[in-house]
Amino acid sequence: MKLVLDIETQNSFKEVGGKANLKALKISLVGVYIYGENKFLTFMENELDELEKLINQSELVIGFNLIGFDYPVLESYLKNTNFNSIKTLDIMYVLQKYLGYRVKLESVAQATLGTGKSGTGLEAISMWRKNEIEKLKKYCLQDVEVTKNIYEYGIKNKKVKFQSLWENYEVPVEWY
Repeated sequence: MKLVLDIETQNSFKEVGGKANLKALKISLVGVYIYGENKFLTFMENELDELEKLINQSELVIGFNLIGFDYPVLESYLKNTNFNSIKTLDIMYVLQKYLGYRVKLESVAQATLGTGKSGTGLEAISMWRKNEIEKLKKYCLQDVEVTKNIYEYGIKNKKVKFQSLWENYEVPVEWY
């Protein structure tokens, strides 16, 4: 089974002393889409055992900045998962390798799909703190859906698009 994954955190980089301390971030919510079941699910911090089973059963995990963000944060929670052995498609990593610099999901979504994210990670932290859990779930699953749609666009068209400040790019992709 293929799995699209995105995490949200309870705290920010600033609160943990910067990006060097990723593992100090606490998960508020993880959203996934399961191919084959055509199902979107969310997992709260206390439900991550079920997520771990899904990840370990997956033939492919798809996401945006999995390697640089989601996986390092998840490692603190999922003790029975070897992230180095999971077949992963990190869309941001693929684009960064081609372009030579990091890009935002919003820039890829706008150029590729003509639609973007519904908010920011800092807004998601605020939702968590205000106990707006249903709103947080909706936000996270919308990011999962955007990532899923970019992935599917890349499979169908053998490219994705990226919008920079100065021009639009088409990046060739060979995804599985």
